[in-house]
Amino acid sequence: MTKILNWMKGMADNIAAGILAVMALTFVLQIISRYVLADPLGWTVELLLTLWLWLVFWAGAFCVKDSDHIRFDVLYIATPSKVQRIFAVIASVVIVVGFVYSFLPTIDYITFYKIKKSAIMKIRLDYVFSIYGVFIIAIVVRYSWRAIAYIYPPTYKKITDEEHYT
Repeated sequence: MTKILNWMKGMADNIAAGILAVMALTFVLQIISRYVLADPLGWTVELLLTLWLWLVFWAGAFCVKDSDHIRFDVLYIATPSKVQRIFAVIASVVIVVGFVYSFLPTIDYITFYKIKKSAIMKIRLDYVFSIYGVFIIAIVVRYSWRAIAYIYPPTYKKITDEEHYT
């Protein structure tokens, strides 16, 4: 199981790196086109905005470790480990409930955008914003897993590398 998860994490990281590479090349192309050839390309700005959106939500869902997220944990750290586990379960459940609650309206909004296309590249906007639906599903799975792991600590030790929460 760990081998499969590591492979999937590596693939997610590679996809994020690929998006970043395309963004860098597109940005350089835009600079050359604008400042060397004096003929700016409109589609590069649109592509960069779309790729940035995808990169942020892709990386947030699949690449960023829990320990890398910004936290306001002064109260959390000051409490005993059993209370920390309770806080962690509550936080995980609140996140899951919030995202599950917002899922159907979000999908409705994303699918509404199938009638619109981007200005220059003519990409359907439901495709552009679909990454947010993927993000929601990934976060729900991730934090559901965390809540279960906090409730059953021996399991949690096996599935995470965070020593801070054990």
